Amino acid sequence: MSETIDQNKRHFLGMATAATGLVGAGFAAVPFLSSLKPSARARALGAPVEVPLGSLEPGEMIKVVWRGKLVYVLRRTSDMLKRLSDVTDLLRDPDSLEADIQPDYTVNEHRSLTPEYLVVEGSCTHLGCAPLPQFEVTPSSDWFGGFFCPCHGSKFDLSGRVYKGVPAPTNLKVPPYSFSQTNVITIGIDPSDT
Repeated sequence: MSETIDQNKRHFLGMATAATGLVGAGFAAVPFLSSLKPSARARALGAPVEVPLGSLEPGEMIKVVWRGKLVYVLRRTSDMLKRLSDVTDLLRDPDSLEADIQPDYTVNEHRSLTPEYLVVEGSCTHLGCAPLPQFEVTPSSDWFGGFFCPCHGSKFDLSGRVYKGVPAPTNLKVPPYSFSQTNVITIGIDPSDT
């Protein structure tokens, strides 16, 4: 008795078995690969934050959270900007030479993309406390307005630059940010990325 082998049938069965194996491997890989993606909470913590500026009046500040950090956005008045040069001799790093504190595009007297808006992390560089905004000038002292950390007495000017003789070692950090629209700042994206 001789058996004839149907080569077409054998080839079809081999291909069907391989395809079924590949589909099964794909189904097995999906849960594994999905577990490698960051969670929705993790994505939200690292995502850029848009801050609309339309309702922010000169002299007002808003606080936002980006990557779990408090960020201050201050719209400075022309008077506030004039006071920046009055405190230069009182500051530890008036020219913002510490490279890790701000992006290169904010190394200037006002430490911002445009003089009107200041964007800094609201965390004292001493122990991480939240400095309080105190924008009014005190005539009897060397206080020209800025941020004051009540925990240990660190003082920062209206550009977030640290005063001499206080516990904080460096200026307040400037996060990466850009103007995504005329009246919208996006914290977490450099201008070169837009």
